[in-house]
Amino acid sequence: MKKHIGILTAGGDSPGLNAAIRAIGKTALGSGRIQIVGFRDGFRGLMENRTMRLDWNVLASILTQGGTILGTSRDKPHKMPVGNEVMDMTQVICDNYRRHNLDALICIGGGGTQKNAYRLAQQGLNILTLPKTIDNDVGMTDVTFGFHTAMEIATEAIDRLHSTAHSHHRIIVVEIMGHNAGWLALGAGLAGGADVILIPEIPYDPIKVAQAIRERQQRGTNFSIVAVAEGAVSVDEYKILKRLRDQKAKAKENGDNKKAKQFSEELKSFESTLTNNTVRLTSQLEELTGLESRLTILGHLQRGGTPSAADRVLATKLGSACVEYFEEGIRGCMISVRGQGTEPIPLEEVIGKRHVVPADHCWIRAARNVNTCLGD
Repeated sequence: MKKHIGILTAGGDSPGLNAAIRAIGKTALGSGRIQIVGFRDGFRGLMENRTMRLDWNVLASILTQGGTILGTSRDKPHKMPVGNEVMDMTQVICDNYRRHNLDALICIGGGGTQKNAYRLAQQGLNILTLPKTIDNDVGMTDVTFGFHTAMEIATEAIDRLHSTAHSHHRIIVVEIMGHNAGWLALGAGLAGGADVILIPEIPYDPIKVAQAIRERQQRGTNFSIVAVAEGAVSVDEYKILKRLRDQKAKAKENGDNKKAKQFSEELKSFESTLTNNTVRLTSQLEELTGLESRLTILGHLQRGGTPSAADRVLATKLGSACVEYFEEGIRGCMISVRGQGTEPIPLEEVIGKRHVVPADHCWIRAARNVNTCLGD
């Protein structure tokens, strides 16, 4: 009797999603033992029972396509907007899972998707997940697919901005995605020869950044490229964030829900003021250095387009391995990258973990060795 697998993609779109769908589908269909069904637009499609047939013809042409043929959404099973309300649709999702006689559901996504998938696993569903995100911040895996392509795009943007910065003797600040982790800004900054790289893991001092740029001026170089992760903060801002986070955590630990809620609201309010951080930094650097400064925000440009060869290979490796693990009877796991191979990691070990740049990482050491300013 054939087994049945469902597939969905959730969260932000990412290069390599279609390569992963193709790998899962072709491995499953090629076995002759497994049938597959795709659910449209993430967990919402599973809740609304909207499916897509994934046959050989569909899978044959999607390897090089960006985005996801299944569509995606950020809807959560337990907090699903329905009409004018936000409802817990977990039971509806479980019912649809069983209606399709699924033996497993493969959820492809980032950190949020891993949490939502784990909640479904706790309801008794057989779940497997794949880690994707351009930020490369999913815990318990060496790398996520989507990251390599996004880094290539950001690097090309920095390459192109060099000529403008040089011609006009300007500082060009490039905002790169990465709210909680600086992998993308750090990798693209290194590859693109950025003079300053600012990431969330290392709070920066604007005075030290300006000093590094002025030293370049003194050596006769009247332009600079500053690569900034969107989540990078100054030393002063970091102190406030840490205080509020510590206060919130302490209130929770003491069981003081009222205080915890108060600090949570204060934290959200302060975080909302950081959305224009790169705009403020650009103005600060112009004032401190006397050089004309311009800001370029790459935004969703980094998510789009044809996936790189590396991401196609990685997504294919993870997708095909996922089906192999399924046939071995493994459930409730994320298929992670370990060295050159893969490893199933229990979802309870994945959730709540974040893959950030270690202070002693070789990329950090390399940046310092080539005299790149990291803001500290």
